Amino acid sequence: MQIKLTECPRDAMQGLDAFIPTELKAKYINAILKVGFDVVDFGSFVSHMAIPQLKDTVDVLNLLDLSETKSKLLTIVANERGASEAVAFESIDILGFPFSVSEKFQLRNTKNVDCKKNIVFEKGTPRYKKTLKGTVFS
Repeated sequence: MQIKLTECPRDAMQGLDAFIPTELKAKYINAILKVGFDVVDFGSFVSHMAIPQLKDTVDVLNLLDLSETKSKLLTIVANERGASEAVAFESIDILGFPFSVSEKFQLRNTKNVDCKKNIVFEKGTPRYKKTLKGTVFS
């Protein structure tokens, strides 16, 4: 059996009301990348209206030092627009779709998305390649 560890600073940050400066987020995530987690869930390509704390995901990504880490980067997306934006960045390895067992929560947070389709897209898989072609969630 193999265990994979994912660290999720995105989840902790997204709920904070006070905006965390971009440089501070990047410094924190860079420290996490040095630890060697298998995956670091660092950002979001979800509407800034939904998650204002992560409106600077692209800026944070550009400040990350990936030269000495084996950690894969994961970002969340909630629709085709977010997936299309995220796959433009070579350093993002995994797209995560926020899925909840609570139907009410799911519908509130992923309007107009068929939640029964693909949940995670990993670079190199057919699902990820379909995303690149614009056929997300199919």
